[in-house]
Amino acid sequence: MGRVWIYALITAVATTWVTVPAPSSAEEPAGRDVIAQMFGWNWRSIGHECQATLGKLGYSAVQTSPPEEHSLWPDKGFPWWQSYSAVSYKLDSRFGTRDELAAMVRSCHEAGVQVYVDAVINNMSATTDCSIGSALTPYCHYWYPAVPYTERDFHHCGTPHDSVENLADRSQMFNCQSFNGADLATGDDSVRDRIAGYLNDLLSLGVDGFRIDSAKYIPPEDIAAIEQRLSRRAYVYQEVIYGWGEGVQPEEYLATGAVMDLRYAGTLSQIFRHGRLAWLRTFSSALPSDNTVVFVANHDTEHNGSTLTYADGERYTMANAFMLAWPYGRPKVLSGYAFNSYDEPPPSDPLGRAMDSRCGDGHWLCEHAWPGIGGMVGFHEQVHGQPVVGWSDNGGNRISFGRGSAGYLVLNGEDFPADADVYQTSMPAGSYCDVLHGAVEGGSCTGPSYQIDGAGLLHADVAAQSGIALHTGAIIAE
Repeated sequence: MGRVWIYALITAVATTWVTVPAPSSAEEPAGRDVIAQMFGWNWRSIGHECQATLGKLGYSAVQTSPPEEHSLWPDKGFPWWQSYSAVSYKLDSRFGTRDELAAMVRSCHEAGVQVYVDAVINNMSATTDCSIGSALTPYCHYWYPAVPYTERDFHHCGTPHDSVENLADRSQMFNCQSFNGADLATGDDSVRDRIAGYLNDLLSLGVDGFRIDSAKYIPPEDIAAIEQRLSRRAYVYQEVIYGWGEGVQPEEYLATGAVMDLRYAGTLSQIFRHGRLAWLRTFSSALPSDNTVVFVANHDTEHNGSTLTYADGERYTMANAFMLAWPYGRPKVLSGYAFNSYDEPPPSDPLGRAMDSRCGDGHWLCEHAWPGIGGMVGFHEQVHGQPVVGWSDNGGNRISFGRGSAGYLVLNGEDFPADADVYQTSMPAGSYCDVLHGAVEGGSCTGPSYQIDGAGLLHADVAAQSGIALHTGAIIAE
């Protein structure tokens, strides 16, 4: 399941293009690679947001929640994680219908934004009972007539409850149930065919790629065999949770794509919460940059509190700004909703269906459009391929660095302002909009602007727990 219940700096998501056929309907321009994870958003709302903000801000892709039919738990208040308890491959979920999904894909493509789907293919439902799914399909734990799957299509490893009991045991990881989800026998060709049929159905609607949920519990060779059955190329990223001494490690999945690395998120969170920003000078993670998807928080870590979350306020914004300015990995930004308990679902109607997202209503956070995050997407695109230059720090929580001559970032994580400081940049002289706090509109900046002189010097006051971000795509008229 997509849930992380124990803090274990997790690696999730391997990503690469697989198969070759037809080009995607929404090609990524060079330097435009930031993913927005629209967690809990329904299809209508994502389609609207692609047009209204995501495309305009420069996001390359949106990651959706799982679209397949799933279990319903009204007695638990329709928790967010029920979407990871698969019932069938019908595209009818709490987030919308098949037609609404197809309309969302078209709308996003029109805005130049690709669509990546969170795909649950390791397991089916996590209930031991029989019930009715979100598309009104009857099912039991090892019986899914709408696919169809029967008991022989699942692993039965012989441990108590057929569950993973020893994470160091590779055989258990691949052949036993995790989080009580009925574990599919992905080594069988017939199961591979049905999984690939589901993914190909999504590709037929224009979907551009997949996040493979719980990939750590699927042998890499099984994922490769499924990828070989895809009808056209797709961007694939796999959830592979890192754990010291465990029997399955993220590096094994680099052959089937890149890996989304929670070690990055965990370390970044520790530095911003308890460390010194000066330690970021050589920041990276254990996996190759060009095969890694990085993030500050995802839906799992936000709910279990193992990384920074929106509740961390300015530190959360600064961490996202650093991620988008630093040349490591492919960034993914989480955009979700406010919650008070682990299980709390997105704002939903009485039947558990996700309601339309409305930024600023007190429920939907819309972090993807926050000035300190949304404005940095353009910064990330502008400085693509440029080296880190001119690093400076105070030994504590104030840092600054440039990206070639294309951009410059200052972050002050201290609890006191940095007044009348001078920063040596490599940027050309001019007046620049601070994209951490504003945007260029009609030749002027909606927030503060700063002057860089002919010697590349920036004179600025920087408030506590704040920063400045300037780039050559945000020059304004003097």
